[in-house]
Amino acid sequence: MSVKPAGHLNNSIVKAFTLLEYFSNVKTHWGVRELSREIGVHESTTYRLMSTLESLGVLYKNPETEKYALGLKLHELGNRVKVFDSVVSLSHPVLNEVALEIEETVHLGIWHKGEVLMIDKVECEKGLRLDSRIGQTSPPHCTGLGKILLAFDYIHKNEFLEASDRLVSFTPNTITHKDKLKEELEKIHRQQYALDNQEFELGLICLAVPVFNNKGKLIAAISAAGPSVRFKKDQLKDYVEILKRGAEKLTHKIGNL
Repeated sequence: MSVKPAGHLNNSIVKAFTLLEYFSNVKTHWGVRELSREIGVHESTTYRLMSTLESLGVLYKNPETEKYALGLKLHELGNRVKVFDSVVSLSHPVLNEVALEIEETVHLGIWHKGEVLMIDKVECEKGLRLDSRIGQTSPPHCTGLGKILLAFDYIHKNEFLEASDRLVSFTPNTITHKDKLKEELEKIHRQQYALDNQEFELGLICLAVPVFNNKGKLIAAISAAGPSVRFKKDQLKDYVEILKRGAEKLTHKIGNL
């Protein structure tokens, strides 16, 4: 059950996860001394690991027996994975439909720790092959997905603007002034869609719209990205309508999630 740490791994984290492996259906509660003997780690090291994990909610210490058991944090993290899986399983067929109709690469993104986290992606055979990948994060101020998530979530918008000393420039089109970004976000909120006009990558345009649950809470953003030569201004309205129809379908599928 022990794990041999590789040179590039953090030994403390490896020891912590090795320790957690011993909490099972066979034995759910451990004291510091008995677990240190079981895993062959010094008692003081085991105590530090277990105390740290307790402070994080990963372990729970019974005040009467002074033995440790698994805490609620792992249950919480497991539920997050279930939620992500549920969203993707519900959304993927809709993204396929949107990609076929719009003939460009379609992304689904959510807010995660001050950035945009892409949780799903569908490429169209006729569309441009993009380097984007599921699990990738991107800055919110210069991407279609990000600007939607900022424009429709005031808490995240304010947190992002307060935390950002400066807005990083990726292309000559990137918005780097906070006041201008605020104006842009107000415009996006009014028109109900966001446009990344080669702000993150030259030659690439991205259109995005918000996705709400059926209670009106912002859940995610859906976008279509393609080469600037194909995204004609007179066609933007059509692209937006396709995305909005996809977003409405997602709302019905997501429900109260």
